[in-house]
Amino acid sequence: MIGYVEYGYAKSQNLPFALLENKAGAFVAATSMSGQAALAGAQLPDNLIAWVSDPEGKDAYPIVTYTWVMLYKKYGDKRKLDTLKELFTLAEGFLGQAVYRQLRALGLERRPGLARLPDLVEETLKNLIHLLAAIPSVVYGLWGLFVVIPVIRPACNWLHLKMGWLPLFGTDLAGPGVLPAVIVLSIMILPTITAIATDALLAVPSKLRMAAYGLGATRWETIIGVILPTAARGIFGGVVLAFGRALGETMALAMLVGNANQINVSLFSPANTLAALLANSFPEAGPKQVPVLMYAALVLLAMTLVVNILGALLLQRASAATKGAR
Repeated sequence: MIGYVEYGYAKSQNLPFALLENKAGAFVAATSMSGQAALAGAQLPDNLIAWVSDPEGKDAYPIVTYTWVMLYKKYGDKRKLDTLKELFTLAEGFLGQAVYRQLRALGLERRPGLARLPDLVEETLKNLIHLLAAIPSVVYGLWGLFVVIPVIRPACNWLHLKMGWLPLFGTDLAGPGVLPAVIVLSIMILPTITAIATDALLAVPSKLRMAAYGLGATRWETIIGVILPTAARGIFGGVVLAFGRALGETMALAMLVGNANQINVSLFSPANTLAALLANSFPEAGPKQVPVLMYAALVLLAMTLVVNILGALLLQRASAATKGAR
């Protein structure tokens, strides 16, 4: 089987090249020199896009695409000029072999499947994300009180001072409020989103990626046009499940949100959540307050149940779709 792939990717993967017969009748290999020979007589098109087929010249490769790069006509700094000359001399394909050599040295070169970080870095990041899931909620709450709030308070008060006419910044941040709770809660749900999104991306069949490369797509075109759309449903399902996890969070929000039963659009004002309301009010609730709190608990249960069911259905449909594509 003979297919067309991007030259830089083929070189980085040491793929075998076929000799093609050009217009002059010579069989030419795909190299940077044969590509330059094919483009030697090309003219700059108005839309800066060109496809050279059957070019003249015995050393010209038969099929070549290229990208124009706009540069200054003159450079006063000779060092910059020499660097640019060296860069475009070494460039082969979209990224160029010089870039690929650096990626290989860092362990970041394009491999079969998804490009990967070095194993040590990958394992370190995974362990850090998993460690976030093991930290108790009360520890997050204390961290928010003694670290997050003091760090963001000056910036929040500056926003209130300069842009207080906006409803979002209508109050200053005196202590616990909506924004500190949002920041800490975002970090708390990060492990759930990361784990499910990783599984969704890894579940994309490798033949879809290879087919995209076979059609001439670049790496980023493959990621944006093939991998992410295929895994989008699974990623969105992970976000929905994480949202359900956030709805039921109690201790951290009870410590950070401010426990004020009021509605305010300001990010810096105190507020309350159903979970925090239940945790703070039940110990001292009277006979008339208990039914109200039980009703609030039922509403919270229904909301969390609906969100989790929606997330599970999305993940199920995503798994079925990826299995069907294999």
